[in-house]
Amino acid sequence: MLSLLQKEQICMIWNNEYPQKLAINTTAFDDFLQASTGHTHYLIVEDDSEIIGWADTFDRGGDRWFSIIIDGSYQRKGLGHLLLNLIKEKENRLNGWVIDHHNDIKQNGDYYLSPLPFYMRNGFKVLPETRYEDEKISALKIEWRKA
Repeated sequence: MLSLLQKEQICMIWNNEYPQKLAINTTAFDDFLQASTGHTHYLIVEDDSEIIGWADTFDRGGDRWFSIIIDGSYQRKGLGHLLLNLIKEKENRLNGWVIDHHNDIKQNGDYYLSPLPFYMRNGFKVLPETRYEDEKISALKIEWRKA
């Protein structure tokens, strides 16, 4: 279980790093979590209190899924790779959605850069026939399976 403070910190990272259209508050974050079961949260914490990275594995629709986000000032330092490897040790299969374009804007006005190359370098395969589209997001499904 996450504390309210942890949820607030995760929402802050989420809102800073994901496209502005996907911004959430703690109520929406709770709704996101309650839409699935079997959660395992992974936190990277700096100075014993500040969350700089979060990942979650969960069950939805008969599959095992994941979400991951790293604070922008800590990206490209291997933390995402570290989190993924930790998750992969515990899981046999993971599914996720990844934005595969650079058309969305973040809250700070910068373009959101697709993390698809990162996931491909980390052993995920793109399932191009499976796409999620709504007014907020356009994303491809990715999948990883233990060898």
